[in-house]
Amino acid sequence: MQGVTLKSRAAAFACAAGALVFILSLVLGYTPGQADDLIQIGRSLIIAILCGTMSWASARRTIATAATAIDAATERLLSAAHGDLQSRVPAEIGQELPDLSVAMESLFSQVRTNLDHVQTLALFDQITGLANRTSFCRQVERLLAERDDNGLATLFFIDLDGFKAVNDTLGHAAGDQLLARVAGRLREVVMAQVSAGGGDAVIGRLAGDEFVLFFPHLSGPAAAQRIARAIQFALGERFDLGSQHVDLGASIGIACHPDHGATLADLLYAADIAMYHAKHQGRGRAEIYTDALALEAEDRAELERDLLRGLERDEFLLEFQPQIDVASGRAVSAEALVRWAHPQRALVMPGAFVPVAEESGAIVALGDWVMSRVCQTAARWAQTGVHQRIAVNISTRELAQADFFLRLRHAIATHGTPPAMLELEITESLAMEMDPCVLDQLRALRRDGVRVAIDDFGTGYSNLSRLKELSVDRVKIDRSLVRDIATSAEARTICSAVVGLIQGLGMEVVVEGIESEAQMDVLRVIGCTLFQGYHLARPTGEQDYLAQFGAQPRGQVRDAG
Repeated sequence: MQGVTLKSRAAAFACAAGALVFILSLVLGYTPGQADDLIQIGRSLIIAILCGTMSWASARRTIATAATAIDAATERLLSAAHGDLQSRVPAEIGQELPDLSVAMESLFSQVRTNLDHVQTLALFDQITGLANRTSFCRQVERLLAERDDNGLATLFFIDLDGFKAVNDTLGHAAGDQLLARVAGRLREVVMAQVSAGGGDAVIGRLAGDEFVLFFPHLSGPAAAQRIARAIQFALGERFDLGSQHVDLGASIGIACHPDHGATLADLLYAADIAMYHAKHQGRGRAEIYTDALALEAEDRAELERDLLRGLERDEFLLEFQPQIDVASGRAVSAEALVRWAHPQRALVMPGAFVPVAEESGAIVALGDWVMSRVCQTAARWAQTGVHQRIAVNISTRELAQADFFLRLRHAIATHGTPPAMLELEITESLAMEMDPCVLDQLRALRRDGVRVAIDDFGTGYSNLSRLKELSVDRVKIDRSLVRDIATSAEARTICSAVVGLIQGLGMEVVVEGIESEAQMDVLRVIGCTLFQGYHLARPTGEQDYLAQFGAQPRGQVRDAG
């Protein structure tokens, strides 16, 4: 009952006991006819008082024992509130209040488990079990602070090659499983290093497919290169994910303390620069940081800033290169190629800035500019009677935008562009991995008249059945397949097989990179008639292009070599 204390309950119990004894003594001790009733009542009262007093004393002893247990429980809870979750619950609580003792033990155990779980979440990566960014940085900063001057402390920045394709094709569950396997192999590399007397290392996963290893003591750059080779060998072996087999690789950046940085932040920056250079040198490489790489990174960052300003200032322009049908001698379409009229760097070719735009995300804005300008140009050509399609390259980053096709259709509608005047070029690797929803959008565009071509065919790994399913009009054979066709019988055999395959699927073949008449002669024999390359014409501005190819008479194409 709320508001009733233990003492009040004991007093009530003693009074009730005394009253009961008083009544019983009167009833049992009453003799009819006895003269002195007052003496009988007095005796009963004395007995009742004695019984009540003894009941009170007994209750007080019980209250004192319970109060001691409650005081102990209170003190134990206060100590738990201050962080002591390990000490046992006092024995007197278990003796007097067993249910409370069990509840307290269960509560402390659950809190300890939750705190351990929270600590694990805070310090370890849940997929790989490695130290996460926070834990890795804390451990390395402590090791750097405790370091002496013997040997080099070395940081390895590891970026997996081809991991995104695994996530895209096999799903994120397979990707997580692969990351866990990678972590296991990195542990094996470190264990081998420890066994060889090279010292232990801290292993961490920073984010995504980025891993880091930190060795507090290495003998020198040669030891760092040896460990990098061991990492590449370990990650280069095939991974088995159930029924799937995955081949990976790694690009590794290496930075040493104190040569490349005094703090962890400096080392991470240096190793990241070195890793970036390794990846762009062909992947599967390990690079040690140098000042030259730092200058290159600064130049790239400056180029990225200039790129954004160039878009704002409309510094870009289009040049056009014809695709010529040698059977008729006429240009049937023109590929639009973007150029950057940089105020300090003269005319910058796309190879110098498109990769930077891809990495920074500026390719989306640049692609919108190119698409708008192409649609505008195609509409103008159609109005003036130049019925040549304009082909435009579409990047993976652009197609990844959910509203890409909406923006494309908006540009077509805004400029009144006839869909038949446009051709979209997508790379071979992108075509092989294209989502069904993107394929549906491309089919819808083709129904409206837009043509679709696969660019750079022969540089990736094509699935022939997949090629048959694609909604494609033309295939552009990459220059690498025809470079030696005039001098190599093997190259002629390969090219002939590829051309026969494409034409057998009902698609047109366009051969890129034509640099000599001898190449064209061989390709004509194979059955090709559509060519593009410097031997025929170099990219040029719109006015020069129209002057040369806008209204060509039938006949031989002029040699632009």
